[in-house]
This record gives sequence, C-alpha cells and structure tokens, in this order.
Amino acid sequence: MQLAFADFTPATHPAALSEPEAYRGLYAFHKYWGKKPAEPIRYLIQHLCPPDGLVVDPFLGSGISALEAVQLRRRIIGIDVNPAAVRLSRLLVSPPPVKALREGLRHVATMVDARILDSYMTTEGKPATHYVWRGQALEKVWVAPDKGRTRTELQPSSHDLALLDTFASYRPRRLRNPRFFQNSRINSTPSLTLRDLFTGRALRNIELLLDAITQQPPDVQEALSLSLTAAVGQMSKMVFAITSRGKTTGRQSGRMEVGSWVIGYWRPEQHFEINVWNCFERRAQKFIKAVAESTSAPLAARAGDTASVCAGTADYSLVTGDTLQVLPTLPDSSVDLIITDPPHSDRIPYLELSELWNVILGECPPFESEIVVSNAKERRKTKANYNEAMTQFLETASRKLAPSGFLVVFFNARTETSWRFFESLSASAGSVGMPYCGCFPLVYSAASVVQDNRDGALRTDFGLVFSHSVSAARCLVDIPGWTATMPKPNT
Repeated sequence: MQLAFADFTPATHPAALSEPEAYRGLYAFHKYWGKKPAEPIRYLIQHLCPPDGLVVDPFLGSGISALEAVQLRRRIIGIDVNPAAVRLSRLLVSPPPVKALREGLRHVATMVDARILDSYMTTEGKPATHYVWRGQALEKVWVAPDKGRTRTELQPSSHDLALLDTFASYRPRRLRNPRFFQNSRINSTPSLTLRDLFTGRALRNIELLLDAITQQPPDVQEALSLSLTAAVGQMSKMVFAITSRGKTTGRQSGRMEVGSWVIGYWRPEQHFEINVWNCFERRAQKFIKAVAESTSAPLAARAGDTASVCAGTADYSLVTGDTLQVLPTLPDSSVDLIITDPPHSDRIPYLELSELWNVILGECPPFESEIVVSNAKERRKTKANYNEAMTQFLETASRKLAPSGFLVVFFNARTETSWRFFESLSASAGSVGMPYCGCFPLVYSAASVVQDNRDGALRTDFGLVFSHSVSAARCLVDIPGWTATMPKPNT
C-alpha cells in the first residue's frame, strides 16, 4: 500500500509549539484518547532524528508520530497494546485511494441506507435526524428542513412510538459483549451492556452497517470500519443535550444543542438518539475529504516487520503488542529517537475507554498487559505496578538508543507518587551516560471540555528530553518555555 505526500515538508518553527493548530485533516478524523499536537512531534523528529533514521514510539496511541515520521521520511516502529490504536495508525499512514473509498461508501449506501433511514421515518415522510430523550421517555423528534438550517421539532407521535417499539427487543447478533470493570471514574460497571449504551434501533442499524462494510475490499473495509468507530459515540445514549450554554460560544442560550461523547460512559438524563446513517456518512465523508487533501505528490511508504524496518528495507512497522515484550527484540544501539506519550498514571484508562471501538472492530484487547493505573480495583493496576513497569520500559529504551540518540517522553501527573518513576529514569539514564537534558511545555492543540471543566485538570504536558550528549540538545533551546530543570508535579 502507498500513501501520497508532498515531496518536501517545511521545517516547523519553534514558535508553533506554543500555539499549535487545532486538529485538521487526518488528525481530526478520530477522537482517540489523549491525542497530542502534531507540531512538537514534527519538530522533534526533524531536529533529533537524521533523514532515514529510526524513530520508535513504544506507546503509539493516535498514530500522529507514525504519520509525521513517514511524511518526514524517517523509518518508524510503533507499538501499542490497544488494537484500535494500531489499526487507526495503519489507516492514517496508508489509507486507500480516494476513488476506492468513495466507491465503497456508495456501495454501503446502496445496500443499507434506505433500511436504516426507514427506521427513523416520521409521519411526514421524512427521516428524523435526532430524538430527544429524558430517561426512558421520548420528548422530541427533530426533522431537517427542506431548505435552510432551522430544524422542525415535533412531539412524538403514536407512529414514532410504535416504530421505536419495533426495535425495543433487539439483541446484537454480531457484536460481542463488551468487557467493562467497576470504575467510578469513567462510570463503568461489569454489568454494563451495549443495550445500556445504545437503543435497540441504534444497535440494529450499527450491525446493518457492519454487514455492508464487511462486503467491501479489505482496505476499504478497514477504513469504513474505523469510520464507524469514530462515529459510534454519537450514535449512543451518551450524547448530552446542551441547554444552559452555547456549544461553541459559552454564552447562555435557551436553544437546545447537541453535545458529544466525552470521556467515560455517562448516560445523562436528557440525551440524544441520533440517526445512525447520518453519523456514519458524515464521518466517512470527513475521512475521504482528509485523504483527498493529504495526497498531493507520490511517496511510497513500505510496510514491513520490525526487523525489516531496522534493516532499512521497510519504512514502518506498527505492532499490536506489549511494549515490554516487543521493545527488547530491537537491536541495541539502533534507534535514533524514541518519542512517546506513555500512559500518565491514572489519567486515562485507554483500553477501558476504547472498549466500544474494539467491540466494533471485533478485537479482544489484552487488558492484563496494559501499563496504566486504573481505578478498577479488580484489574490490580496499582501505582506501584505502574512504576515498576515504566522503570523496566525506560531501562530497555536506554539500551536501544544509538550513542547519539534521544529519548523524549511526554508526561505530566497530579501527584508526587506518579512522578517517581522519573527518578528511576534519571538513574537508569545516568548509568549509561544519558542524562536529562531539559524539557518544554507541551501545549494542547485545542480547547477541551474535560480540561476546561474538570477540577484539578492539567493544562499542559511536558516534553522531557534525555540523551547521551547533553550538548546535542542545544538545538531545542529555542522552543518556547525550554528549561534545563525538571518540572514539578501538577505544574
């Protein structure tokens, strides 16, 4: 598979790191957890890894490092325990051609859009776009206008209620049961089911989409399946109805607006049920548009295994697995840059939050291998275990770096305990002559509902840089906020 990019990617100015752009194009396609801005990742790859050098991201996440490395013509090995993360990253690095995507979406529409839209049909002969629920009671039915943007709001009719009853007993036939844990922080319990999170109508329509998607060519099937994961949160009962403030302005407004799925499995009393076809088609079209805008000149990106990437006969390898098992298999002293955003203690339980996506993709992630601190006590993911695993990772990483290589870790935490593994990092790095060079604030790309409204939320991360040669890091001193001192917890 090949991905087309511009032949020349201009150098990123250091000032861009303090004012990163909002996510656009391929980076805006999917709401992967903990996504970091592209500008600092691009800047660090440009300055710390030579052309055709080897970059490794042991906690791949949203795949931004993989796409940036390929665009900059560096080799990249990405590792993540989350199947959804690796599959998303592979799609970003090597999407299908736009023509194939458009044809695939057209085929899916031909197969199922009429059946899905019929499940939302009103007495006016038009499909509803949204339903407003309060608890188990249907309050409003929204219908799009023939012209303009002013919606029609209807009281539920006997027809609407009868149509709803048609799907009330629907049970998923192809989606596996999700695996949830007792985690009050994200409002999950072991008894939580798909029917708690979706109406029967939504589940039926999601499975109709999957039936049609799986009949497409493999590369198109993957793109459309991931488009479905990107849209599935808006198909759930977890979409807030916003009435007290403007969605984008923050000013008081009496007009109801559509919220979005935020971190966790919260089902608000007043919430939306949104037309599944509309959600999916918008997201798929957004991805197609992003691919079209990202491909301007041909550049082949060769996929391979980790050995072929290390040998220089492949450009990238994105691996689903435990980084503590995969990273040791790389040759010692072979990596120019290890750049990664590891799990930040108990800030984001990635696999627990990605479970819906993995259900859609038919994946069963290995929860036991995740390096994280989870509030789900039955997982036994404690801070002590986290620190031990991260220390093992850091010791392994130090052996894999070339003599002139760099380790960059994006991190922040609220407590002193969560920072302790950096003491182990300094000790491990110092023992092999790779001291701490300095750090810079990692400013988020866009405003976040979670960051703006949660008590104690952190406003930035830090890019912490280590190298065998402190003087080699002088190329980073122009980054706004660069300092040679170690930041303090909860900065």
